Amino acid sequence: MAVVALSGCATSTIGASAERGEARLAEMLAGRTAGEPQSCISAFADNRLTVIDETAVVYNAGDTIYVARPDNSLDTQDVLVIERTGGQLCKQDFVRTVDRTLGFTTGVVFLGDFVPYR
Repeated sequence: MAVVALSGCATSTIGASAERGEARLAEMLAGRTAGEPQSCISAFADNRLTVIDETAVVYNAGDTIYVARPDNSLDTQDVLVIERTGGQLCKQDFVRTVDRTLGFTTGVVFLGDFVPYR
């Protein structure tokens, strides 16, 4: 019974984190309109990439913000390591998470299409 109670706490924590992430993303996209999804984007400055807990990877290109939702969860406690195959950021690029403190790989992230918001 204790296991059931603990798993319920973990689920509610993840749910709350996802809600905060969705609220943060909605704030970033306020007043913008979604465009056609793209599998690759020109993303030259890594400092414009933001990870929103349990929600999305966001690339701010100035006038356009690109949002890629992963098929698994994200956590800002981990560092996102993207191994690009060219000058663009693509959903097919190998993306893994690394523990911020110890430096070991904690998982793999599969990104969806990048949706531009203008």
